Amino acid sequence: MIGRLDHVAIAVADVEGAAATYRDLLGARVSEPKSLPEHGVRVIFVELANSRIELMEPLGEASPIATFVARNPDGGLHHVCYEVGDILAARDRLLDAGARVLGDGEPSIGAHGKRVLFVHPKDLCGTLVELQEA
Repeated sequence: MIGRLDHVAIAVADVEGAAATYRDLLGARVSEPKSLPEHGVRVIFVELANSRIELMEPLGEASPIATFVARNPDGGLHHVCYEVGDILAARDRLLDAGARVLGDGEPSIGAHGKRVLFVHPKDLCGTLVELQEA
């Protein structure tokens, strides 16, 4: 069902500061910041040869990652994202197996304009997983 690893997401208090760290310390290529108000985050992507790192900053106190960043002010691993060929088939397979798809179960549009869903960490070895349609 899952394909390649699309990205690893790190929640941070200051997305531009985190991007500078990756750029200056590791020589990474980073994208411009992008606000995603529908998801409550501002993101910058660190481009890798075979994947990406998504740096996420909460957009206000109502952001779904605001509490996470408050508990982890230095930042921390938030989720991993895997590609799937058919997001609805992946969702149905997960639900049939008893997994919890977060939200209303309907895909939303993610940072790359593709449909995404999140799966509860208790159903996937303690890791929040995002599935993104390839």
